[in-house]
Amino acid sequence: MALIQVENLRKEFKRQKRKDGFWPLMKSLVYREYEQKIAVEGISFTIGEGEIVGYIGPNGAGKSTTIKMMAGILVPTSGVVRVNGLVPFENRIENARRIGAVFGQKSQLWWDTPVIESLKLTKYMYDIPEDRFAQNMAMFSDILGLDEFKNVAVRALSLGQRMRADLCAALLHDPAIVYLDEPTIGLDVVVKERIREFIREINRDRGTTVILTTHDMADIEKLCSRVMVVDHGKLMYDGNLQTLKNDYGNMETMVVDTVENFVMDEALQDMGVAYSQTEDARNQLIYDKNKMNSSSIIKWIMERYTVRDFNVKETEIEEIIRKLYAGFSQEEKIERQEVMV
Repeated sequence: MALIQVENLRKEFKRQKRKDGFWPLMKSLVYREYEQKIAVEGISFTIGEGEIVGYIGPNGAGKSTTIKMMAGILVPTSGVVRVNGLVPFENRIENARRIGAVFGQKSQLWWDTPVIESLKLTKYMYDIPEDRFAQNMAMFSDILGLDEFKNVAVRALSLGQRMRADLCAALLHDPAIVYLDEPTIGLDVVVKERIREFIREINRDRGTTVILTTHDMADIEKLCSRVMVVDHGKLMYDGNLQTLKNDYGNMETMVVDTVENFVMDEALQDMGVAYSQTEDARNQLIYDKNKMNSSSIIKWIMERYTVRDFNVKETEIEEIIRKLYAGFSQEEKIERQEVMV
């Protein structure tokens, strides 16, 4: 069942043109010139119940603008967006009761009050039953480790502590959908993993639909099976993460440590293998896994050298996304968007 439906969504912003110099500035006080900025252009997709979807793209691609339209914060210029059967900007109060949102750069907690008091205020705002509030607090405190700072004022929290408290506040009322906009930005490895585990658990146990925007590709790999890639306001890719890897992550790297000095052979070059050395002088072979497999290469090497160790690494997701961005001209991007829509 489609929980979120987006059809030909478009958002334009009108902004004043700024000019340098004193007289152009004085002129702009009387006669103002404006320009149109298209943030989202003709995006369409559906998201079903219980999905964790990675919504990714470079800065300025239109990710946060799309999220804000689905949350009811912004009104679309044109197109249709329905969330749980509601048009968000027309039914803001009802829509807000059914969703949760965490924006990495902002907090929904009260700055000068202890965390627990902010969470109690959230309980009254959403009219959460006492037993459900207690149950959720026990679960969230256990996973997110809230007990260590729940009596501390929000302004005195570290970034990681504030993000965990914001996640708790966003999910206390059992929303069907949660929007997470850069939820792990600036956090250390331990806190990131704790937050990822929390997202996995509420999705697994409660069927919560999660839409995640992030620049941390580890978040995408560890949480999302489906990714949507946007660039210049257009949807460039919508599909399975593994398919994206297969389509754009065809290059593999084999790092080989041999007893003898390794010499790059013309036979390997003819097979399409590129050679380089790592910083610690180990042998690095790069090849297209769609044209040849790692076993044939290691077999060729072992027939000629004594191998101490070897390791095969797939293309990292960051590189795959970069290849996706760079792989199309603007005309090709438009054509791809038309095919997908």
